[in-house]
Amino acid sequence: MRIKVWDLPTRVFHWTLFLAVIAAVLTGLQGGNWMLWHERAGLLILGLLVFRLIWGLLGSTYARFAQFFPTPRKILAYLRGHWHEEGHNPLGALSVFALLLVLLFQAVSGLFSNDDIAFNGPLYALVSKADSNGLSRLHRQGLWVILALVSLHILAVLYYSLLRRNNLIRPMLTGWKPAPQNGAHASSARGGPLWALLLGLLLSGLAVWAANGGLLPPPPPPPPASSLPSW
Repeated sequence: MRIKVWDLPTRVFHWTLFLAVIAAVLTGLQGGNWMLWHERAGLLILGLLVFRLIWGLLGSTYARFAQFFPTPRKILAYLRGHWHEEGHNPLGALSVFALLLVLLFQAVSGLFSNDDIAFNGPLYALVSKADSNGLSRLHRQGLWVILALVSLHILAVLYYSLLRRNNLIRPMLTGWKPAPQNGAHASSARGGPLWALLLGLLLSGLAVWAANGGLLPPPPPPPPASSLPSW
């Protein structure tokens, strides 16, 4: 017997975010002409995070933040071995929330950053050069926090999959996992209506459009050719 844990939007979000973060890290480290792709990866990450925020409120059972929010009572119960629920366990939930918050800061700070050479974030014009430099510094330092959190996340998944015999990768690929054998009651995920999915996609698209300068006034047109100096 098996139960449905992760809905399709959550699974697509998870793996797309994973690939987008890898792309952002690699292109950011490469620099130069790759910064255009770094910006695109950052905008994609921002759109994914906005979608996840909406889906965390309106999605199916185990995707909702209220279901796996790591309260002190849940964490204590888990540490004592008394927590037997589906979805993210309380310690895993701490990692999830930390990663989402750090990635959100990283994506937003990148919008205002610069590399002092040729690249400026799409919203660079909205802040002073000093503020942009400060955000750029935090943006660069945030890379190491993200790498640490991602590494911790991967190690935890491997630990549960290899040592605890609790495969966490397969359910995130298929959505299904075996029903618990310890007598605990568990039911398949419910909810996640189509209108919530469409709303999440719409708001994430609007967020990416605005983050890419969609609300900024257009740049002034170039001067006519006759007004340019002859030299």
